Amino acid sequence: MSPRTIQVSPFDLVVFGGTGDLAARKLLPAMYQRDRAGQLPEAGRIICVSRRAQTREAYHGFVRDALSSHVKSSELEATVLERFVARVHYCAADATGDGGWAELAELLNAAREHVRSFYFAVSPDLFAPLSEQIGRFGLVTPESRVVLEKPLGKNGEGARAVNEAVGKVFNESQIFRIDHYLGKETVQNLMALRFANRMFEPLWNSTHIDHIQITVAEDLGVGDRGGYYDTSGALRDMVQNHILQLLCLTAMEPPDAFEADAVRDEKLKILKALKRIDERNAEAATVRGQYRKGSVGGQPTKGYLEDLGAEDSDTETFVAIRAEIANWRWAGVPFYLRTGKRLAARTSEIVVNFRPISHSIFDHTAGRISQNRLIIRLQPDEGMTLEVMIKDPGPGGMRLRRIPLDMSFVETFGVSNPDAYERLLMDVIRGNQTLFMRLDEVTAAWNWIDPILNAWKGNAQRVHHYPAGAWGPSASIALIERDGRTWTEDME
Repeated sequence: MSPRTIQVSPFDLVVFGGTGDLAARKLLPAMYQRDRAGQLPEAGRIICVSRRAQTREAYHGFVRDALSSHVKSSELEATVLERFVARVHYCAADATGDGGWAELAELLNAAREHVRSFYFAVSPDLFAPLSEQIGRFGLVTPESRVVLEKPLGKNGEGARAVNEAVGKVFNESQIFRIDHYLGKETVQNLMALRFANRMFEPLWNSTHIDHIQITVAEDLGVGDRGGYYDTSGALRDMVQNHILQLLCLTAMEPPDAFEADAVRDEKLKILKALKRIDERNAEAATVRGQYRKGSVGGQPTKGYLEDLGAEDSDTETFVAIRAEIANWRWAGVPFYLRTGKRLAARTSEIVVNFRPISHSIFDHTAGRISQNRLIIRLQPDEGMTLEVMIKDPGPGGMRLRRIPLDMSFVETFGVSNPDAYERLLMDVIRGNQTLFMRLDEVTAAWNWIDPILNAWKGNAQRVHHYPAGAWGPSASIALIERDGRTWTEDME
């Protein structure tokens, strides 16, 4: 069963940072796959911009190298590849100067009727000057959009400054603040699960749910992002955006329609309802960690300081948080959030733990009755698992066991899920903001994160070290076990 593909309108996708890692790893491969699927119209153009002067033909060599490195060889079709490369243009322009902008304007104005999408795949400190130049050279049309990659500042004040600078040139309906986690098939299936199936929504509350865990774990270290990461840390890098967005979609009330503002209105309510964590309770509700040398997948690995090439750093590469939502649906239900680098495995999942049954009719010979769990896997293999109790087959009495009712999207539908950027880039061109963050969402998220950052600084809350290949520091285990609960991997 193949998904139905609908072509988007003629467009110009302008990628600032066209020679960067994001363009090579994600944006160009995503657009190639959409071309391969027949979703790009003949007139669709990709205009890549960078400071480096080079010919269009030389840049095409970069495009071919990027696709050969980041697209499966079985999916590189000669006809599609040539068609795709022919779409790609290159322009050298300086974000902080006038060089190259007249040439870019001439190229864009040759197809002024196109949907015009500007993608800022550059450092956030260039968002303001790029926006100013786009405005100065008259490149904004009624059908223009701009895509902003995270991070949007290092705190609420920094995010506000970036958004104000971009907002002087683009109106809010044209600004697409991207979080690639929201483009994952499983994240959208979470909404289908909740709002297209009658059986789950009546159970989706504190009466039936004991607690929820959200984990985004990476087995890699900081790699070549060390310089950026040491000024950011896990709370800013992952919790402020990815994890809070997953929490919102898990906990939000049903919107009145699957439309951008209706969905984002409900997410905003959750962000505003999060109980405050500050200097009074941060030490009890949060854990900071930093990896040391250890072993991941049987291979010895360096510690964070060695990866960073520094003698000292207080930056957290792991964070665990006990969060609560102060509303009627979720009163008393803790949300345990954690993310980290150099953990035991690469996995992202939402685990909904239902309350135990009220009374067991079975005697001790039946065995232990485990709680039902719904596991929503975002990576590495997207899918869902519902764990239920059944009778162990065979004669000789009632023996109970927990089994998974498992659905892998690849196995069920017979196709690989598209990369999140494929979906999100098409949504940008269509002008669909449902999976993108609105300004008030960004503000509300920082309003919750900033007091935690300030508490860590004010209380000098130390980082707990953990060996690479573990699931974080022992303090994160204590965080959840104080409530009489355990992390998912300890339940197996």
